[in-house]
Amino acid sequence: MPLWTRPARAVTALVGATLLASAACGRSGTPTAAERPAATLPPLVGNGPGPTIARLRPEVVATHPHDRAAFTEGLVLDGSRLFESVGLKGKSDVREVDLATGEVRRRQATDDRYFGEGLALVGDRLVQLTWQEHTALVWGRDDFALRASLPYDVEGWGLCYDGTRLVASDGTATLSFRDPDTLARTGTVQVTRAGRPLPKLNELECVDGTVYANVWQTDVIVQIDPRSGAVIAEIDCTGLLPADQRPGADVLNGIAHKPDTGTFLVTGKLWPTLFEVRFVPR
Repeated sequence: MPLWTRPARAVTALVGATLLASAACGRSGTPTAAERPAATLPPLVGNGPGPTIARLRPEVVATHPHDRAAFTEGLVLDGSRLFESVGLKGKSDVREVDLATGEVRRRQATDDRYFGEGLALVGDRLVQLTWQEHTALVWGRDDFALRASLPYDVEGWGLCYDGTRLVASDGTATLSFRDPDTLARTGTVQVTRAGRPLPKLNELECVDGTVYANVWQTDVIVQIDPRSGAVIAEIDCTGLLPADQRPGADVLNGIAHKPDTGTFLVTGKLWPTLFEVRFVPR
């Protein structure tokens, strides 16, 4: 998901145009989300309707360098290979990154008209959403050759592949299920937290029949049962990025699972560090 001014779409056209013009000028003078007080989800009173929600926190097991200039929109881990989708108009790309050093091994820029968003690996293809361009870009995993540009019916935010279907977010409380070859919508589910819709779902990671999602403009990751849409766990990542690394950084965004260790790679937009964590009770 793009800049912090994104809620402008919900206000008047005049104010929206002003905010978007400001964003296009490069965030000059604007505090980033990470420099403002961290947002959290409203506290749960009991558990409300639905399953009990596990409260978790990230326990850091390792840190890895991350490109401070990368406006991270999606992370995908394929064995030892890390792929990343980077956003912003004129700066978007898909890249392969050396996890140990943070060095960009390969990079393919998108056309300047695209704002890169969520990323998923389907076989030997990387599927990259774009924000408002109603287009999904399909890249060869091994050569970054553009294999297809597919029409996409909503805003692109997050994306993951569960082995059968793609799961996508669009900034609302709805996840859509999609054909991995055509991106045609095959179903939807509304995500609820203690019985109430949970909007602003962003970057996604499919893990063992569940979906992990960043909640935009918060330091929270939720784990979702995609059959019911119910949130079954929430991970409070407040303080994960140390205070001395926060200036210039933006929001928490980016999740990739390491099945061999059961750990997760977590980072954010313009963060200098990628954290390897396990989720433990808090």
